[in-house]
Amino acid sequence: MSKAKLRVKGILLDLDGTIVDSKEAYLEAAKTAFQILGQKPPEKRTALEIPKRLEQNLPINGIVNGSVTDFLNVYLKTYYSVTMEKTKPFPNVQATLEQLSQKMQLALITMRFVPKTQIIMELELFSLAKYFSHIITALDTHKPKPSPEALIKTVKALDVNMCDCVIVGDSVIDVRAGKTAGTKTVAVLSGLFSRAELALEHPDLILNDVTQLPNHVDSVS
Repeated sequence: MSKAKLRVKGILLDLDGTIVDSKEAYLEAAKTAFQILGQKPPEKRTALEIPKRLEQNLPINGIVNGSVTDFLNVYLKTYYSVTMEKTKPFPNVQATLEQLSQKMQLALITMRFVPKTQIIMELELFSLAKYFSHIITALDTHKPKPSPEALIKTVKALDVNMCDCVIVGDSVIDVRAGKTAGTKTVAVLSGLFSRAELALEHPDLILNDVTQLPNHVDSVS
C-alpha cells in the first residue's frame, strides 16, 4: 500500500461504518427479528455478522434458524425504520467533511435500499448533507456494490474522471467496487470488517477512520 498522498478530484464515501456508526441499528434489527420469530437473539458479535454476510451476498442460514426470508423481512424493515434514531456520526466527521469539501467534490454511495430523500433527512439531522454534491442509494442502481454501476453514475454526476476519484468505505465490497471501476481505494477500520479482511482486498490505504483521510489525500492540480 502506497504511503504517498492520493491525488483526487472526487471522494466517494460509503455511509454505514464510514460516516455513521450503524452498529446499534444492526443490533436492534437483529433483536427484533429474532424475537418476532421466537428465537433467542445471538451474542453481539454473531448479530453483527449478519450485515457483513448480507453485504457480500453470503448465506445467513448458520445464524438464523427457520425461514431466512421471514427473518430478513423483519430485519430489514426494522433496520430502515430505526436508522434515524440509532445511527450517529463518528466523532469529528463533520470537521473532516468540511475540510475535504473545500478541496474536492464529495459524494455518498450507500447500499441501503431506501429513497435518497431518507438519506438526506438523516444527514441533515447531523448537519452533514450540505457537504455532498451527489448521493446515490441502492434504489438508484440495477446492481449494488461490488458492481461498479453506482460509482460510474456518481463520477458522471460529478463530471470528473474515474481515475481522479477515490472510494472510501469500511467494507470489502467498497474496495472491490472501486477496483472494478478504476478508482483509488481507501478502507477504514471503523465498521464491521477487520484489518486482515480488508487487507486481502489490497486497497491503496487502510486507515483507522475517515478523520485520517485529509492527511492522505490532496487535490489534483
